[in-house]
Amino acid sequence: MTDPENVADAAGVAEPKNVAETAAESGNAADPVKRPKIRIIAKPAVTPDAPADSMWELIGGRDTFEKLVREFYVGVATDEVLLPMYPEQPDLEGAIQRLTGFLEQYWGGPNTYSQERGHPRLRMRHMPFKVNPDARDRWLHHMRNALDTLELPPLYDAEIWAYLDRAAHAMVNTFED
Repeated sequence: MTDPENVADAAGVAEPKNVAETAAESGNAADPVKRPKIRIIAKPAVTPDAPADSMWELIGGRDTFEKLVREFYVGVATDEVLLPMYPEQPDLEGAIQRLTGFLEQYWGGPNTYSQERGHPRLRMRHMPFKVNPDARDRWLHHMRNALDTLELPPLYDAEIWAYLDRAAHAMVNTFED
């Protein structure tokens, strides 16, 4: 049943009874009760492929994440510690597509990564490789250089960097050289 006091008009704005009627009902005509207008805002449906206002969407979608990852792998391709961790090297295209897919899914883009590869299980996937503090720091160095090329607004940059830094630290699985 519709509340007759707050029926929304065609613009989605609920109009309360007029102030005189409201004051009379409250028993105090000198002190009318004011009721706020209620705005009904329709937001587009969020789909698994492109949630509204996700970081993925805000910074440019797949193109931005692919640029980030390709720049990152420019550094990896010349890194004597990291490059041997990629079984397909020197061809890094598979790694580029996997990391791009993972990052865009994490930041609110399509869930293609999980559809193709299942749950990310990052620590498990990195266990076969010796990820020590030196490897972590090299990874972070190349990722910082890549992130800088995007020239994102400082707040977005800081949020993405904080995640990348935490993730890199979580991947360390040995302290041996």
